[in-house]
Order: sequence, then structure tokens, then C-alpha cells
Amino acid sequence: MEQQLAGLTLIDSGEIDVDLIQKYIQELPDKAMRFGIRVLLALVFFLIGIQIIKLVRRIVRRSLKKGNADVGVVQFLDSFIKAVLYVVLLFMIASGFGLDAASVIALLGSAGVAIGLAVQGSLSNFAGGVLILLLKPFKVDDYIKVDNQGHEGTVREIQLFYTKLATPDNHVVIIPNGSLANSNIMNISALGERKMDITVTISYDADIRRAKEVLMDVLNSDEAVMQEKDHRVFVQELADSGVKLMVRCWADNEKYWECRWRITEQIKYALDEAGIAIPYPQMDVHIGQSSEKNIG
Repeated sequence: MEQQLAGLTLIDSGEIDVDLIQKYIQELPDKAMRFGIRVLLALVFFLIGIQIIKLVRRIVRRSLKKGNADVGVVQFLDSFIKAVLYVVLLFMIASGFGLDAASVIALLGSAGVAIGLAVQGSLSNFAGGVLILLLKPFKVDDYIKVDNQGHEGTVREIQLFYTKLATPDNHVVIIPNGSLANSNIMNISALGERKMDITVTISYDADIRRAKEVLMDVLNSDEAVMQEKDHRVFVQELADSGVKLMVRCWADNEKYWECRWRITEQIKYALDEAGIAIPYPQMDVHIGQSSEKNIG
């Protein structure tokens, strides 16, 4: 009797399993259809969210520009708002698939230490960007030199985690904000004008007074030289191969390199016309004859 009941139970269980499978197969097209519709709606919602994010960013940028905010501040806040809004958008889409946002936040809170260790480099770069915007050691379009790393160039962008520099030879250098905030930074564009020192070596046989007059005429005749600032020519060093003269003047940052190249060329022309030689490194060797000694 017990064996018959056990067999009946197995048969009944088998019938139930078959019924469940048949029911699942029958409902599968409807479930797939609903899931497909949900995915399609999520995709549409994502595309609409992207456009809304772009609109919000555009409004914020315009508002900051109307408020005469620094370009670096605009770039930094724009990248920050973009990251935050995309995270919010993804959370909203995930909640549409049944994901509990509160559970995710609780999970992230419990795993905060591990996440903090994993992204500590990014957090330091973010903090460095905030310090750069608060302390303002430089701004966009400034020409800077980073002493600790040897990089230099014009600041093009100050982003959330990094800063872009354009080098004089048109290369792009991307520096993390964390390391940049902890480096010695030389801001060459901060004061709007730049001192120019050009070393010129003349022969010991040349007239120093005449050479200084010729070089001063070059400075006085150049339109980019700031005449109201101190500009002079003086003896810097009595070197091995000649007398080193220092040509010093000031120019605007925007005109500095063109002025420097032009003055260097004009110095050569002016010294040639005045008959003042520019020596090159040389060594005089004197050979003396020694008296022969008879051996034997």
C-alpha cells in the first residue's frame, strides 16, 4: 500500500512538473515581448536622458559665462555635472528593471572602504582639480612649466580629473590634477609681460662700448620691446673665448617669441655691419723647440 502511494506521489509530481514546463513555454513569448518592450523603453528613455543632460549642461555653461566665470571653472563644473547626471540616469533606468536603488546605495555604503581604495587615485585627481580652481595657480590659455615633471605648454582644458597642455611643438600633454596640484608650477603668463635675456659673445679685440651701443640700437628700434621697462646691455662674463654681453629687455607674452627670434637675428646683422666679430670656441697651441741632447 505504501509503495502504491509513493508511486502515485511520484506520478503526481511528474505531472505537476510537466504542467509547469508547459505553462512556462506558453508564457515565454509574452514574457519575452514584455521584456523587449521594457528594453526598448529603457533605450528611448536613455536617448531622451542624453538630450536632457546636454540641455542642462548647455544652460549651466551659458549661465557661468554670463557670470564671467573662469574658463577652467566652466570646464570643470561641466565635466562634474555630466558625470553626476549620467550616474543618475543609469540608476533610473536600472530601477525600471526592478533594481532597488536603496539596496544599491546600501551596498555601496557597506563597500565604501573597498571602493575608496580602488578609486583613491581618481579621488586625489578630483581633489587636485578642486584645489586648482580654488587657488587658481593658472587658468586656461596660461603658459606654465611643471618643474617636478619637466612639462610645459599652454593650458587648454581643466577637466574633472586631468589638465591638458598644448606644447610649443603642438603636442598635447595630459597631466593628472593630483600630481599637478602637488608640483612646483611656474606660471609664465600670469603677469602679462616677460623678461628677455639674450647672451651675445664678442671677441676680446672688439670695442665693448661700441658693441653695447650697437646692441642698444637694436633694442630701441624694435617695436615689440617695451621701452618704458628697463632694457640694457651689460658685461655678464669674461669667458675663455670672448666677452659675454647680456642683452635684456621686456616684451608682452603674446609677442615674446617673435620678438626674441627677431632681435637675435638683428643682433647678428648689426654686429656684422659694425665689424664686431662673434668668436667661436678655439684653443691656441704654442709649440716650442727644445735643444737636442747628445746621448753617448
